[in-house]
Amino acid sequence: MSPLSDPQAIDKNGQTTRPFRFGVSLLTPGSRSEFQSKARRAEDLGYDILQMPDHLGMPAPFPALVSAAEVTSIRLGTFVLNTSFYRPALLARDIADTDQLTDGRLELGLGTGYNQPEFDAAELPFPSGGKRIDHLEHTIRELRRLFASTDHVPAVRQKPIPPLLIAGTGDRMLRLAAREADIVAFPLNAGIKPDTEPEKALAERVAFVREAAGERADDLELNLFIATVTVTPDKPDLSLFQQMLPSFSEEQLLQLPGVLVGSEQQIAEKLHHYRETYGISYFGAVEDSMEAFAKVIAHLR
Repeated sequence: MSPLSDPQAIDKNGQTTRPFRFGVSLLTPGSRSEFQSKARRAEDLGYDILQMPDHLGMPAPFPALVSAAEVTSIRLGTFVLNTSFYRPALLARDIADTDQLTDGRLELGLGTGYNQPEFDAAELPFPSGGKRIDHLEHTIRELRRLFASTDHVPAVRQKPIPPLLIAGTGDRMLRLAAREADIVAFPLNAGIKPDTEPEKALAERVAFVREAAGERADDLELNLFIATVTVTPDKPDLSLFQQMLPSFSEEQLLQLPGVLVGSEQQIAEKLHHYRETYGISYFGAVEDSMEAFAKVIAHLR
């Protein structure tokens, strides 16, 4: 059964909601045995999907997913590909082969790429944001066209295309996601401004997507990127986020929806709140938080 068609749950207001899904992104390279051990650990901890980012200095996403498929039975996804690094026909080959070699477990996460130093290191031009979105739109059109052709070799196992996740925060990206994606992912800084309460900013972005999606709104799965999980009494390390959002105070950083701090039960209640209030049911953490977040997941199964 597709994860996008699982039976629905009922929230406290009597509304139908999607079941929770939990993902974890593995960030550090290593030997085959080390990587596969981490992949098995993620499944044992209760994660529904293992995800790979697409950054220089981290594991290459497609080979890593194929390696993880050898030792797990959970879903496998890119979170997210830097689409600006790829040409559609070459990307279609990698997607189709990976979908086949993972027995149809692939979820395809796409983004535009944002880190100029990575483009410089790859000896690629760094286009404007608008041109990067243009390329993403073109890539999605071409992937759909190529996979619809009976002549395309290799063929994807999941027809017509593996479940598509698009991550973004700006109006144009979210309109594209609302129109094209199965899953819409909100990053750490979704709609965030120094003078805006973070949860209100997220709520506005969710409302924007739903309005843009129109009749598709109820079909969309909504994802929130979880940047860090700290189960008290441990103190959260906010140094990375202070670099990313230097104008934010520590108090403001702790209010970010993707920064989870508290007891296991408190964090679980917050995720229930996100699902029942905003319809966000899919949460993806990173490797550093894999063990801590698993403690929270146990309260939500």
